[in-house]
Amino acid sequence: MRLWGLVAVGLIVGAGLAHAEERRCGWLQNPTPGNWYLDDASGSWTLATQGGSEAEGMDMIPDISERDYVRTNGAYGYACACVTADVDRETKTVLRISGFTQLKLAQCRKDRSLPKPD
Repeated sequence: MRLWGLVAVGLIVGAGLAHAEERRCGWLQNPTPGNWYLDDASGSWTLATQGGSEAEGMDMIPDISERDYVRTNGAYGYACACVTADVDRETKTVLRISGFTQLKLAQCRKDRSLPKPD
C-alpha cells in the first residue's frame, strides 16, 4: 500500500515538472503572420501559430521591429530576446508569458550555443 502512495506522489510531482516558469533567451522569430518561436540552446519553443494556439500574455511582446531587428520576409523577421514564461518542456510550447526583454542582436550572435536564425 505504501508503494502505491509513493508512486502516486511521484506521478503528481513528475507531472508538475513538465510545466515550469523559466527565463529563456535566444532568437525570437516571427517569420510569417501569427507565427512566433523562440530558438534557444535547448531548441525551438512555440509561442503562437497562425490559426492555432497562442501563449497567454503575447501582448507583453512589443513591436520588435522598432529595435534591433532583422527583416527576412516583408515586415517579418527576428530579434534577440529573453522571455520569462510558463512552458511545457515536453512539447516545447510557451503557455503563459510573464516577462519580455529585447536584447541587442550582438548578444545572440555571440552566443555559440544558439542555432543560426532562419
